[in-house]
Amino acid sequence: GERALACALASHAKSAAMDPVKLIASDGTEIILDRQAAMVSGTIKSMLGGPGGYVEQEKGEINFPEISGKTLEQTVQYFYYKLRHTNPSSNHTLPEFKIEPESALELLMAANYLDT
Repeated sequence: GERALACALASHAKSAAMDPVKLIASDGTEIILDRQAAMVSGTIKSMLGGPGGYVEQEKGEINFPEISGKTLEQTVQYFYYKLRHTNPSSNHTLPEFKIEPESALELLMAANYLDT
């Protein structure tokens, strides 16, 4: 009865929680992340959720021929960072998101393109 329902709900919540999206960088690096984290990017959000049925929407895969694997990896870390720390009810200061100076420009360009 109730216990089975609770288990079913828990397993549904678990499967709904991880709705994976695959991002593919210019060098072939593949990064699988949670759809919720990917949606931090306005660009990815419109590709996955917009009308017009992008191929990306069906496959849950997005190619970024102009973004290197290292930059895409750091961008995804930022998606999770932003997801974790964007809580309107809390007014705590954000921990710093560290960026190496040599990758700053490439990251800035990727963030601009990804609308984050």
